[in-house]
Amino acid sequence: MQSLLQYRRFGKYVARQYERDKSKAEALGQPYNSAASSPYSSNENAAGPAIESEAFHAQDHANTDTRDPEKGEQAASGDATTQAQDHTQTEDLEKQLAEKDGGSFQPIHAAPSGREGSMAGEESEHMSRASTVATRKSLGTALGTTLTGIDVRDRSTNDGCQGKVFVVGYEGDKDIMDPHNWSFTTRIGATVNIASIGWIVGFASSVDSAALTQASRDFGVSEIAESLATGLFLIGFGVGALFAGPVSETIGRNPVYITTLSLYMIFIMASALAPNIGAQLTFRFIAGCFAATPLTCAGGSISDLWNPLERVYAFPVFANAAFMGPIFGPVVGGFIGQSSLVSWRWTEWITLIISGLILFNVVLFQPETYAPILLKWKASRLRQMTGDDRYKAEVEIRDVTFVKRLGRALYRPFLLTFSEPIIILIALYLTVIYIILFTFLNGYTFVFTETYGFSEGITGLSFIGIGIGLCLASILVPMIYIWAKRDLAKIKEQGGDRLPPEFRLWFAMFGAPAIPISMLWMGWTAYPDISYWSPLCASVLFGYGILCVFISSYQYIIDAYEAYAASALASVTLIRYVAAGGMIEISIPFYKNLGVHWTLTILGCLSALLVPVPYLFCIYGVKIRKWSKYAVA
Repeated sequence: MQSLLQYRRFGKYVARQYERDKSKAEALGQPYNSAASSPYSSNENAAGPAIESEAFHAQDHANTDTRDPEKGEQAASGDATTQAQDHTQTEDLEKQLAEKDGGSFQPIHAAPSGREGSMAGEESEHMSRASTVATRKSLGTALGTTLTGIDVRDRSTNDGCQGKVFVVGYEGDKDIMDPHNWSFTTRIGATVNIASIGWIVGFASSVDSAALTQASRDFGVSEIAESLATGLFLIGFGVGALFAGPVSETIGRNPVYITTLSLYMIFIMASALAPNIGAQLTFRFIAGCFAATPLTCAGGSISDLWNPLERVYAFPVFANAAFMGPIFGPVVGGFIGQSSLVSWRWTEWITLIISGLILFNVVLFQPETYAPILLKWKASRLRQMTGDDRYKAEVEIRDVTFVKRLGRALYRPFLLTFSEPIIILIALYLTVIYIILFTFLNGYTFVFTETYGFSEGITGLSFIGIGIGLCLASILVPMIYIWAKRDLAKIKEQGGDRLPPEFRLWFAMFGAPAIPISMLWMGWTAYPDISYWSPLCASVLFGYGILCVFISSYQYIIDAYEAYAASALASVTLIRYVAAGGMIEISIPFYKNLGVHWTLTILGCLSALLVPVPYLFCIYGVKIRKWSKYAVA
């Protein structure tokens, strides 16, 4: 719905630009007729002799066209000097257009008279015909040259055909059609919509884990077998990410958000109705595949809406929501699991209800943000208004079928995964971080239920400590934003225009040391004779550290890969969520066999080994990016 309204608004913006620049063309003495007789139609010879006589007889032009070619204003009718200057400017533009089209420019002056005219004879007539052809041809590119934001190019045979093509772009840095220039309210609303999708799929991934005991009893299986419902959902995240990101770079963000969220809801409902463990596991895995969209597309959407400086405070909005989902899942699931009034299946029904509300909001209010698609809309509108099918967005220039473009996009994550050093290194880093994260989260039952005797509902509430830590990470935003403005100003003084991706590592450098500290703290204070407030405070520090690492890692990839950010994030998502899904199964025996103290000690030592990684990337990141073919230099 919102995309349809947005498309109509775009049509109005393009029509306004068309009318505004139309006066410029008229000021240069170029007629601007309807599509049927327009010199800008794809049939350039359709202009006919009327155009030749109206626009290119210099005597008439000099006497009638006195407008300023820059402003489209009318010159004073008696100002011969202004008329002459304007005629010269018009002639210069005609010459440029002819040269662009590969023709030669021959100015047509008033016909000579007397003996001089008779001597000109046949040569003059020949030159007139040649000039007519050249100028008529130049008129075919007049609109492309006059309209702001249009790049006139020669098509090569590699593009599928030859001839001129008018590549449609934004008018400039302040173009209202560019999502970066939308109002702050519109952009923050779109960001909140994206964040809400990230929140609900994270909620869905963990809500059933708190009702593990009841579900396993209902299906007659062990708790380890039932925990596959959570593990397979996470593995589905990784598998689905390979498709969601690349598809969004082909057809746009909104169709992917709406379609995948709808399909995910269908399989969440199927999971709630599952008659046996096999059906539940299958439906949870498929739901996870369709729930992967915000994990890959959200980074691209944030990049569509906010410039690099603004992303310092915009991206943490999404990141907080994406991590709050898995934290609030056990809070709700814990109380459902311990209740004798409702079944564990209500974990899925509640997820479905909230997902439906979010989908309703996205359909009604979420605009399309992907620039290539927006420019494709603009090009389509220009083709309708001018009757000239040479107006193309960048993505339309090559005559490649949709299926072939989609195939290339789907292949891209695999290419990046195995060929890009940045992707390989960050994927390995985040994989270990996520192994630590989900093993840590699975230990809450052992820490708070078994050690302190908390009920399932109160154990779920214990996750709020991590949520508080996530919010504390936002304290860094104002300071890092000030540093970003300062560094960007220095870069612009030196002729640059963007912050390096390594700037994004500040969050991780501040937060990474908190992860091992929090784990060792919780591991060696989780005793019945020590207050439960100690491990709860440790969880606050853990939440702070894990979000800082996530923000830096995602933003580094977004800045390093820009247009291919969604595909790059898909590569990273696959590896880390497949590993995380596997750790769901391994972590329970870990805690049972080693105990809380040694399990958290091992995790703390492992995370301590990763603390230097952000600092090393800060030092050697530029070199690593030079080794990466698709990363920005």
